[in-house]
Amino acid sequence: MSDVERLAERLEQIVADLDEVAFDRLREAAADGATERPASDKELAKARRAAEKAAYILRNIDGSVDD
Repeated sequence: MSDVERLAERLEQIVADLDEVAFDRLREAAADGATERPASDKELAKARRAAEKAAYILRNIDGSVDD
């Protein structure tokens, strides 16, 4: 496994971690009776998309993604 592939895998784990954090915050907000999404939800989603995009780009560099 190349260094680039390892970085892509780490980024994919970060994506999963960000999903977990976002879900936890949504669950907490719902438990507190909130009727709107937490303010941080939009920023967490942006961070998740950025990490997902970076992982995809790295996999293309390494030649392990088919278009």
